[in-house]
Amino acid sequence: MLPAGIAAPPRDCSLCPRLAAYRQANRGANPDWFNAPVPSFGAAGARLLVVGMAPGLRGANRTGRPFTGDHAGLLLYRTLLRVGLAEGSYGAEADDGLTLKDTRIANAVRCVPPANLPEPAEVATCNRFLIGELQGMPNLRAVLALGVLAHAAVLRGCGIPPARIRFRHGALHQLPDGLLLADSYHVSRYNTSTRRLTEDMFVAVMVALVDHLRAA
Repeated sequence: MLPAGIAAPPRDCSLCPRLAAYRQANRGANPDWFNAPVPSFGAAGARLLVVGMAPGLRGANRTGRPFTGDHAGLLLYRTLLRVGLAEGSYGAEADDGLTLKDTRIANAVRCVPPANLPEPAEVATCNRFLIGELQGMPNLRAVLALGVLAHAAVLRGCGIPPARIRFRHGALHQLPDGLLLADSYHVSRYNTSTRRLTEDMFVAVMVALVDHLRAA
């Protein structure tokens, strides 16, 4: 476990050999991309933490900002702007001027995985950085998990066996330490194109979180 406030792996993190090798290969193929563990976006003093799965190859791995530059970011940032948790406009680049309000965004796995799918051992290894993230946010009141993998990673980061609280879209789980864990299907292209997750469904989750924060 990392000391509170330490949540960022080094640029050349070697804890997961497969991810390190893939990152190195991408640096050779695309030397102008970010190609490193993607840091969190937003202030550590925020009350809401949004947790995704892992950086997308041509999204966050290219731009260096979570959910920036790929399809998943369109719905996420549009909704954050809509509910008042972001300001500016989303231009799909890290320098688009978009800012978050009372919100921080991180991934359960910080490095881009081959085929967009991290292995269980990689999720477990990277959980130390999510623990540091959770401990390093002194005002944290709620976490939004985007997908089953993020849901389980957050629970492990809180010391709770994932089997104890099952993922369910739209569910709001009150954890023993008072933290609220909200579940949503991931804002991926697959989920939105198949209508497993609609914009209205995602907005409803975000509105419930905003209402919770206002009442806290």
